[in-house]
Amino acid sequence: MTSRPPSPCEDICALDDSASVCTSCGRTVAEIAEWGSATASRQHEVVRRSSARVGSPASQEHSKT
Repeated sequence: MTSRPPSPCEDICALDDSASVCTSCGRTVAEIAEWGSATASRQHEVVRRSSARVGSPASQEHSKT
């Protein structure tokens, strides 16, 4: 069984100009909404995608888990 990754949320919620992606954590609105009910595997996928969107070293640490 895969363990759940920590949420990429940084408690600095701000949507981009299209109002579809958080500029802080890099998750889409849909990914944020599904986080609590997502499987561990799906959460890892969301972390990888959000890290790629943000591209910051801190967010890339999440993808190593």
